[in-house]
Parts: sequence; C-alpha cells; structure tokens
Amino acid sequence: MGRSRGRDAENPRARLDHGGTAEIAPSGFTTGFELIVDGTPQSHVDLDDPAHLHFEYVVRMGAVIDQLGSTASAPISAVHLGAGALTIPRYIEATRPGSRQQVIELEAPLVALVREHLPLPRSAAIRIRIGDAREGLRRLPPALRGRCDLVVSDVFSGAQTPAHLTSVELYREIADLLAPDGVLLVNVADGPGLAFARRQVATVASVYADVAVLAEAQVLKGRRFGNLVIAASPTALPADWLPRVLAAGPHPAKFARGDEVAAFAQGAAIVTDADAVASPRPGASIFQR
Repeated sequence: MGRSRGRDAENPRARLDHGGTAEIAPSGFTTGFELIVDGTPQSHVDLDDPAHLHFEYVVRMGAVIDQLGSTASAPISAVHLGAGALTIPRYIEATRPGSRQQVIELEAPLVALVREHLPLPRSAAIRIRIGDAREGLRRLPPALRGRCDLVVSDVFSGAQTPAHLTSVELYREIADLLAPDGVLLVNVADGPGLAFARRQVATVASVYADVAVLAEAQVLKGRRFGNLVIAASPTALPADWLPRVLAAGPHPAKFARGDEVAAFAQGAAIVTDADAVASPRPGASIFQR
C-alpha cells in the first residue's frame, strides 16, 4: 500500500463484484500509474519501466526475488495470491524473461480493468486465474507441487487482508507448492504494537524452517502503521542475503532473522482457520497527502 492522490472523474474505474470500486490514476509522486481500491493505493506500475518498483515494501520483495535462482536473470516459477496491478509479475517478467507465473485473483472486474488500461507484455507467460486464493491454490496444476521457486501472498480486500488468508492452514498449503529452496513472501500491514504481525510471523515460523522479516525500522519497532515483508523457506535462507537486500531497499531498513525473529514473535499465538481475523484497518490519514 502507498499514499493516495486526488481522485479524477475521468480516471478509468470498475465496480467490483464483492463491493467497492477500483480506479487507475496517474501517480502523483512518480512516473506511472496507481491502482486504487476504495481509496487505498494497492499497486504502482510504470509501463515504460516495469522493473521500477515504487512502494517500499514492494522494493523489498523485489530485492529478495533478485536473490533467487542461480543468477538474478534466471527464469523462475512463481505463484501470486492477489493480482493488484500485477506489479511483481511484471517485475519478474522484465528481470527474468522466460519465467512462468500463475496469479490468483478474486475480482474479475479488477483484472479486466488492469488488462485494458495497464496491459501486460504480449510475451509474458503470466496466467491469471479468477477465484478465491485458497480455492485457487487447490486448483493449480499438480506439476507445480514441490517445484515453485516463489509464492507471493499479497491479498487485500480494500485495506485489509481477509482472515482466511492469514492462517497456518493456508501456509501449509503454500508449503506444498514450494521447492526445497523456494521462498514465500507475505505482505503484512499492521500498526503500533504489531499484534497482528507478530501472530503472522509466529504462524509462518511454525511451518517453515527459516523466517526473516523486512521492514522500515520504525515500522518494525511498532511505532507507526506500515508494511512488513515476511520471507520464509522450507530450508535455510542464504546467509549472504542480508547485505544485498538492505543495499537494494529503501533506508533506514531492518532485516530481522534468527533470534530477532524468535523474540519478535515470542508469546504470539499461531493463527488457525478457527480464530483468524482480518488485518487491522489503517486510519484514513495513512493514505492522505
């Protein structure tokens, strides 16, 4: 999520099936366009430079993705929960040509809006599947099981992640997709106290062998609302990631792992389907100039 800009009646819009409105507007802060859903900026896309990542948490995701595979340009297999404006799939296509990607998105009108006004490259091997993320995971081709290099969970209904996409059962389903050295990236939005984020880290850590957390330093300290990126793998994350990821991302940034992650999640209960709740709703001022 990013900061919003003034609305324009001429900006293309779509009424979503499950309520609310999606809008594509020129970015007020940089080149490119923003996808705005019910007043919440959800994606930024630069059609002239799809490798340009604007929102801070997306830059951090890109920095981790750059570390995957034998080289930073090697094709990968990726699954994305949540489409937004397809920022990360575009980034992977631009930096790793030949990658094969699957995107699961609930809102068909949103996908149609993005396809029309922010079209994908014709050569991109990006398949978009319409439906709920949990159901979509179960319908993916069996050949993907245990072979995905990357799964990205970045699903928001307006400004909140739906409850059923925060549970240990979900993260177990995702684990079945990942290759032994594959990586899960989760976008978590939370505010002071970080109660929701701590439970998410504890939940992911109960499934995956190695977990790291990336965020702007003040967000990770729980001093303001913002986005945290959880990176997890069935095996150990490479030790040389830390300097590379911090060098690529916005500053001041923090990369927590090992004992720091354990301390961050200490005492937090694992989320299950039975007790899952949506992520906290940010205050309206978060998205105002």
